[in-house]
Amino acid sequence: MCGVFGVHAPGRDVARLSYFGLYALQHRGQESAGIAVSEDGRLTAVRDLGLVPQVFDERTLSGLHGEYAIGHTRYSTTGANAWENAQPLLQHGRVRTVALGHNGNLVNAEELREEAGRPLSSTSDSEVIAALIADDERPLAQAVAATMARLEGAATVVGLADGKLFAFRDAFGFRPLVLGRLGNDPVVASESCALDLVGAAFEREVRPGELVIADEEGLHSVQALPPAEHGALCIFEFFYLARPDTRLAGVEVHGARVRMGERLAAESPVEADLVLPIPDSGTPAAIGFARATGIPFSEGLIKNRYVGRTFIQPEQGMREQGIRMKFNPLAEVAGKRVVVVDDSIVRGSTTRQIVQMLFDAGAAEVHVRISSPPVVSPCFYGIDLASEDEMIAAHSTVDDVRATIGATSLAYISLEGLQAATRRPAGALCRACLTREYPTRVPADAAKLRFERV
Repeated sequence: MCGVFGVHAPGRDVARLSYFGLYALQHRGQESAGIAVSEDGRLTAVRDLGLVPQVFDERTLSGLHGEYAIGHTRYSTTGANAWENAQPLLQHGRVRTVALGHNGNLVNAEELREEAGRPLSSTSDSEVIAALIADDERPLAQAVAATMARLEGAATVVGLADGKLFAFRDAFGFRPLVLGRLGNDPVVASESCALDLVGAAFEREVRPGELVIADEEGLHSVQALPPAEHGALCIFEFFYLARPDTRLAGVEVHGARVRMGERLAAESPVEADLVLPIPDSGTPAAIGFARATGIPFSEGLIKNRYVGRTFIQPEQGMREQGIRMKFNPLAEVAGKRVVVVDDSIVRGSTTRQIVQMLFDAGAAEVHVRISSPPVVSPCFYGIDLASEDEMIAAHSTVDDVRATIGATSLAYISLEGLQAATRRPAGALCRACLTREYPTRVPADAAKLRFERV
């Protein structure tokens, strides 16, 4: 999961616009950030490890001039959390220089890297996309379209080359990408919330398989690839990844998550005194659960919002340390039967520690309700979920999981209930992490650090 942003706005401070766009997308990646600009066809990029405000300050931004800019926040899914894997990356090819940011994971990255015929400086799967475009002798639109046809898996991409901005989605549309306008100037971003922050009006979503190019003559659209017969927008975006104020496929994420909580209450009611969320991603579902049951809603757990998202820290040890730093229960849980609502359980470490925290704070009962079905299979399209052996629900019953996390009771929403809450048809979403049914072939070696060995 990463965040991408792009803008063509002559006369505006495109680097500053990208900075604020990335701020809105910070939840999509906290390991590194970067901005690249194009001024009269010359590309300049600044990228580093850290959050957006750690990488950029007033002095850095004031040195980035141009008519075009792209930005990227990274959460590593292929390749280590290292500077050389920060994006946007610059690729100096035989034909052109390309700046590129990528959200997603390729399932044929290994074959493409071998076909590149030259060493690549990073260990991510993104650089090979830039290399293919940079070495293609055809005009930019044709070069990008030809590259798109060679990619398998998830690729939502923004780039700069030949004094132009380009952006595209793979034919399945695994990861979101929206198009907006700041006045007459085109803006693309992973989520609509980024358009809101920079003052751009939402225009539409970039279609699966579509390539958009912005240049001095305006915005051009090419359906470079036919959309897949069944779309595959990631269902994890709906219940965890996307910001609540984002709209995915025309559906407000917050509203969808509230409906998940309402459906969860109907499917798995419980007698309790308080409903409390695991903030922040569990909050809308907890609101829905409380509304549907009439059980009072309480914060219950206070979150230190200066600690990053525990799910997307790169190592399990860091995740567990983050949990202890991140949450603290309120005294009001003492003696109460509490319902804890969260968006998902993957490894179970977060949930187990939170349940124990609540019991230590005096809770009489801790009932856990999850607004997604059990996560049972890895993602090959841009989420570092874990291997199947690490997934607590992959080979366990619900009661086994309940015992492991130490809860009084545990229930998940049904797959049908989750699907209904999104208001999207089953054929429009990728649900492979919940069903083991993948829309593409899967790689033989999907290890996150596989290219570190090359």
